[in-house]
Amino acid sequence: MLVGVFVWSAVEPKDRITWLLEVFPVIIGVGVLALTYNRFRLTQLVYVLILLHSIVLLVGGHYTYAEVPLFEEMKGLFGFERNNFDKLGHFMQGLVPAMIARELIIRLNIVQGRNWRSFFIVCFCLALSAFYELLEWWVALVSEEAAEAFLGMQGYEWDTQSDMGYALIGALTGLVFLSGLHDRQLKECLSKTARSS
Repeated sequence: MLVGVFVWSAVEPKDRITWLLEVFPVIIGVGVLALTYNRFRLTQLVYVLILLHSIVLLVGGHYTYAEVPLFEEMKGLFGFERNNFDKLGHFMQGLVPAMIARELIIRLNIVQGRNWRSFFIVCFCLALSAFYELLEWWVALVSEEAAEAFLGMQGYEWDTQSDMGYALIGALTGLVFLSGLHDRQLKECLSKTARSS
């Protein structure tokens, strides 16, 4: 499925440089997952979330985040002043890394205690979001042409803070609503690992 969406995304994107910037994390992520699949297999939940996040990135790369047609329709339907597809992207930027970090922290036994683990995960996701905002700023400084399409600010002066806010909401959503399912899948995964060793 991901390969099909990737090919669709790559065919005549709105802006080739913006497309490359947006899909680069997908390319790197798929490479890392392919290299680690046999040695450190993740839970099914995390793989599904990575797939969904990748699709969001590929759609945003194809159209640019400010011009995704479905969200353009929603703009008129709900009276939004801007195309809010980038907010979905930043929500996913909090949700998916939170669940990846949660899995790594639990399986590698990095942080003890549920509350400290959750605190660390939220801090990690906010740091990742802030880093991404700094990366967007750097791209804007280097390339004026790709800046508007990559940033997707659409004239919204609080875009950076809003993006980080959506990443925070995504991270908290994952921790609150997906931890139970994740714990069950982790238990299965850890018992399979113990049986095979």
